[in-house]
Amino acid sequence: MEAEAAKLIGAGIACFGMAGAGIGVGNIFGSYLNGALRNPSAAPAQFTNALIGAALAEGLGIFSLVIALLLIFVA
Repeated sequence: MEAEAAKLIGAGIACFGMAGAGIGVGNIFGSYLNGALRNPSAAPAQFTNALIGAALAEGLGIFSLVIALLLIFVA
């Protein structure tokens, strides 16, 4: 019974990575929008960089979700 509780607590802690990914993506696009409003001519060139940064941040969030699901269903 204690192992089941520890497993669920560990999965909950692993889910904090998804919250961090959401904060990171919001920060990336907020900074992009701030820069695009300051210099609209440079915005199209920086949009690709913003998408790559968001994809990397979301990748870490998905990784933490996979770890949480592994803790719940496999361990």
